[in-house]
Amino acid sequence: MRVIALTGGIGCGKSLAAQYFAELGGLGIDADQLARAAIERGSDGFDEVVTLFGDSILKDGNIDRRVLGEIVFKDPKAKVALENIIHPFVRREFEEAVASLKGDDVLVYEIPLLFESKSHERFDLVITVEAELENRVARLRDRGMHISEIEGRIAAQATREQRIEIADFLIENDGSEDELLRQVENIWDSLHDS
Repeated sequence: MRVIALTGGIGCGKSLAAQYFAELGGLGIDADQLARAAIERGSDGFDEVVTLFGDSILKDGNIDRRVLGEIVFKDPKAKVALENIIHPFVRREFEEAVASLKGDDVLVYEIPLLFESKSHERFDLVITVEAELENRVARLRDRGMHISEIEGRIAAQATREQRIEIADFLIENDGSEDELLRQVENIWDSLHDS
């Protein structure tokens, strides 16, 4: 069994690469999805976040992630407080997934902030998905993000060079989806050859 970290900057195509790894037989977990689950309505995390940040972050009874994101990107103390609620839940879920692995299982853990969290040592392999800045911006604009939000998110993340420095494999995602799939397949095949 292997535990692989799949990282990359926002808009680089991590999620699509993760989907391809899952189609090839990898067990996929997304750190961002776990973080969302940690503060879903009805969870202890939800109650803690609303107590901490107030009702102004609510929309239709749910946490408005965009509003919450704007608060924590501007206030480092608020960011740390939110992380102290979310991270223990995410860590527990990840550890349970690793503990359930057996045989030839390959867990692909999609984790955008791998370099920033200094947790790459916990993985058997690190794969980073990278793309040219203009391609990243275009993808994020297609998702409805504003340019100021895009610039802020990119600036808050590790650089391409920092991610490549800790990676065992680099996927360049500036071409078609087929080209991305071929790169994923090549890495998958090399995992099973070694």
